[in-house]
Amino acid sequence: MSPRFHLFSQWFATLTSAFFLAVFGVFQGFSEERFAFEKAEMGLPVRVTLYAPDEKTASAAADAAFARLEALNAVFTDYDSDSELSRLSDSSGQGLAVAVSPELWRVMEYAQRISERSGGAFDMSVGAVVNLWRTARRKKELPQPERIADALARSGYDGVRLDRTRRTVELIKPRMLLDAGGIAKGHMLEEALKVLARLGFPRAMVSGGGDMALGDAPLGESGWRVEIIALDAAGAPVPVRFRLCNCSMSTSGDLYQRLEIGGKRYSHIVDPKTGIGLTDHSQVTVVAGRGMEADALSKVVAVLGPEAGFAIIEETPGAACRVVRAPGDKVEEKVSRRWGTLEQAP
Repeated sequence: MSPRFHLFSQWFATLTSAFFLAVFGVFQGFSEERFAFEKAEMGLPVRVTLYAPDEKTASAAADAAFARLEALNAVFTDYDSDSELSRLSDSSGQGLAVAVSPELWRVMEYAQRISERSGGAFDMSVGAVVNLWRTARRKKELPQPERIADALARSGYDGVRLDRTRRTVELIKPRMLLDAGGIAKGHMLEEALKVLARLGFPRAMVSGGGDMALGDAPLGESGWRVEIIALDAAGAPVPVRFRLCNCSMSTSGDLYQRLEIGGKRYSHIVDPKTGIGLTDHSQVTVVAGRGMEADALSKVVAVLGPEAGFAIIEETPGAACRVVRAPGDKVEEKVSRRWGTLEQAP
């Protein structure tokens, strides 16, 4: 994203916010209805749910939220060679400290901190490994060991150098590829929710692909009613329902993206140290204050397992986690200490 485009985006967002607040502010005293809109963003269906006085008002607000998602996707996607993330990857191994946009900096700065806290269980620099497993799922064959070794040699968060004073990023290793798929989605949904709040619609929820960002609770209720579906394994616990507001939630697992070879199931989530897709057939749900936090921590716990992963959850203020997995023939369920404080829903 060019500086000129970034400044235009900020100006447009400010103008749009002012317009909504001026034109639709008069409706705040009126009764509200619930509206939901769905659109393909980030390569998956995204749903915007909000309370507004009428459908026309709600639709215009949802359009603004979707526009924010589209703009952020131009920053974080690695499917577009012209995205800011892809252009940063292209600079790898050239000794270049690249100035990045505020959007990319926020995510990369947090990603580095969670990489350090988790000992590399989360790592944005494993794009080459992730690409191998994308191809593997498409071809339905395991990546060759030598190709995994080559991809791992090009990866490693210790090869990402951040200058917090100048807000620059240098990718030290040649042919390093960044992948923001495990962190940016939660952040993007939260940013779309912020757009709705700025426009005067705080009672809203934005969800997509196992992640959701939740605003104020609907009137007369203690929170949004959310559900975690059951793990697709015999003997798995029934779906869990509870109420949440003013937080984010992320559920990660191999339900929709996996590779099955010889009766063994490989998740799309890879262990950054081994370069192999996870095989414990798990479903990890994290509730946290921020979208990028919930998104990244769900991957950390998936890779480390509940014992080591919960230690990081417990040291994260307000975070809670539930893990259901079937590493063998038996299904197990484990929850972090704060999980029990969530309000259950019928």
